Amino acid sequence: MRTAFRLVTNIVLAALVAACSQSQAPESAPPPEPLVGLVEGLASGAVDVIDLTQPLNAKTPIIQLPPPLANTPGYTPHLISNFDDDGPAWYWNWMEIGEHVGTHFDAPCHWISGRDLPCVDVLDADQFIGPAVVIDVTGEVAENADFVATRKTIESWEVEHGRIPDGAWVILRTGWGSRASDGEAFFNPDDTGMPHYPGFGLESATFLTTERDILGVGTEAVGSDAAVGATADPAFPNHFTMHGAGKYGLTQLANVDQLPVTGAVVIATPLKIDRGSGSPVRVIALVPAS
Repeated sequence: MRTAFRLVTNIVLAALVAACSQSQAPESAPPPEPLVGLVEGLASGAVDVIDLTQPLNAKTPIIQLPPPLANTPGYTPHLISNFDDDGPAWYWNWMEIGEHVGTHFDAPCHWISGRDLPCVDVLDADQFIGPAVVIDVTGEVAENADFVATRKTIESWEVEHGRIPDGAWVILRTGWGSRASDGEAFFNPDDTGMPHYPGFGLESATFLTTERDILGVGTEAVGSDAAVGATADPAFPNHFTMHGAGKYGLTQLANVDQLPVTGAVVIATPLKIDRGSGSPVRVIALVPAS
């Protein structure tokens, strides 16, 4: 009996010692939250936020199509109240604006080739965020305002910087954003009124939509096509090809010269307009601090 009692006592003591040892053992550290690094980077200044959006006002340049084609209105604000009898404690406005005015987002349904594809209201929100690659063609544009990106333009960039990652925004750096506050310089018309500005074309759009898996393209000019795309076949071939493939466009971008060639993340969230073919958008980029 006494032997059995000692056996039970030893078992209980061993269990107590094991329990105490387990309670004192350090717990393994939980894996870091995926956004902690971003939050810490923003707080510390290790991550910069670059605003890629042009100011939106009554002087914002808007594309002008020739008759008999209809044109979009620009931006017109209308005052509702300004701390007055119509609203003593608040200031606000209502506005008139086209979907494709200023820095804006082009959805696939904007173009005839994508007419049965999504508009902005049904796009998944994760489609607005992606890594950015910046293709610098400022030298070529300085020599030729009608510069059109080609397959070679993309492939030459990849030779130096590597393959364009999936889900990327492909942004053309042209220097054209410096003209955005001057409509005459922005459209750069000749004596006949024909505009001249750089952009993407059929070759680049075909390559990016068939041999790469991108979100879309971005430009500093009024449209994603170069101006000479108006007389191409098909007309505005980047629009036709890009949107027909379900890809997006960002236009009239600002501060593209502040972006690194790679390493930035671009966020471009259009308004959730019912059946919206596009939307003015505040585009931002997260970049490692230099």
